[in-house]
Amino acid sequence: MGIDTVLDEDKIRALIVDDHTLFAEAVRATLEAKGIEVVAVVANGAGALETVAAHRPDLVLLDLGLPDRSGLAVGADILDEAPETKVLALTALDDPRAVKEAMRTGFHGYLTKDTPIAKFVEAVLATIGGQVVMPHRLAASAAGARSSHERQVALMADQLTYRELDVLRLLAEGMQGDAIARKLSISRNTVRTHVQSILTKLQVHSRLEAASFAVRHGIVDPPRSMGVI
Repeated sequence: MGIDTVLDEDKIRALIVDDHTLFAEAVRATLEAKGIEVVAVVANGAGALETVAAHRPDLVLLDLGLPDRSGLAVGADILDEAPETKVLALTALDDPRAVKEAMRTGFHGYLTKDTPIAKFVEAVLATIGGQVVMPHRLAASAAGARSSHERQVALMADQLTYRELDVLRLLAEGMQGDAIARKLSISRNTVRTHVQSILTKLQVHSRLEAASFAVRHGIVDPPRSMGVI
């Protein structure tokens, strides 16, 4: 199917999940120009699950760096709720480990946000057609072509639970224990337990070291710098 194809019959319905408003609106315009109906643009995992339950879209374009939860965990919940929906990661995270985890979760593809528009449209149409898509530069690494250090890091990171990843992401954003507890609606003691488990699994000795390790190795997205677009 070519990139100039307009889907008039049995119009495809898509959901965009991304908290970068300008980027999300550009994606919306691109999809709508190809005849794909965008049922909603939402900024977090909770909104994504509510919209999937209400609209049952054919396709979900899902950022992995959401403000409330791991995008991988949200994708897993979407696939549980609506197994007929295709989930395509659309993220700034250029990391083979994330690609492998997304595929293992059941995602139907993985695209990075620096993908040219023409290739993005081709990939979306391919996903709708039942193909699995991902960047060529990440495919070999996701299949296992890694250095011994990368494999060691991946093994440590793979031990982290979805909730521990949520806590680790918030640590990387500089949040303290009480704020993390409020954000995730869990107790302060539960946060402490998660943090200790993270330190053990990543073989580090402090919260700061864990956050630095996680960002450096692409386990979580780096915190966004104010004033930088």
